[in-house]
Amino acid sequence: MPDSQRPLDGQVVVVTGASSGIGRASATLLAERGASVVLAARRVERLEALVASLRDRGRPAIAVPTDVTVAEDLQRLVRTAVTELGAVDALVSNAGVARLGRLDEPDPEGWSAMIDVNLRGLLNALAAVLPVFGRQGHGHVVTTVSTAGLAISPTMGVYAATKNAARTVMEALRAESTDGVVRTTEISPGYVRTELADGMATGFREQVRTGMEEFGLDPAAVARAVAFALEQPRDVEIGSLVIRPTVQG
Repeated sequence: MPDSQRPLDGQVVVVTGASSGIGRASATLLAERGASVVLAARRVERLEALVASLRDRGRPAIAVPTDVTVAEDLQRLVRTAVTELGAVDALVSNAGVARLGRLDEPDPEGWSAMIDVNLRGLLNALAAVLPVFGRQGHGHVVTTVSTAGLAISPTMGVYAATKNAARTVMEALRAESTDGVVRTTEISPGYVRTELADGMATGFREQVRTGMEEFGLDPAAVARAVAFALEQPRDVEIGSLVIRPTVQG
């Protein structure tokens, strides 16, 4: 697409979880479609390499090392975007972790990690960005949830619970934002070829990786959904999208 026709020209988009998977794919596609991207993740080297790659192609991009469980990191992330680029038009809240296991085999550490990243991370991001949206008079929040919250499977109860909690927060934000200032979109991916399985226990890790390798979607499929939502006129809100492989049960 010629640069003169890029649909996100002039937009500033913050993406968390941007060092790999859906976040990386979204950051890359949004930059190609004209957005200036502010990229956040904990893995600094990967983040800086992605930013360098985008800049080499003439795409404005900034790396801000960020742990979404730390509220001050999110405040700094949004402040950097506003200071250096003048605004935040959209937040893509994508950082997430998964720890699978039966409820009768407690994993308090894993449960806490999912609550902190998948739910508290979203809340920290909203606390940082919503005041900016209010001052600007517009803004868009896109959050990655999961099909795991739509059909609950054994071993995925707590993970699904955190994703459904994020879904509830997004619906509350939508209900509180009917003045047209803030738009909300939740995207529920099914199996996607990402690094989500890396933090799981060995048995679950191999099971999930097998599914990803056999029929998982390329992260670019979800990135296109993110872009579709962001590219709508400001009076149009794409509230919810489910993106899954056609063969996923």
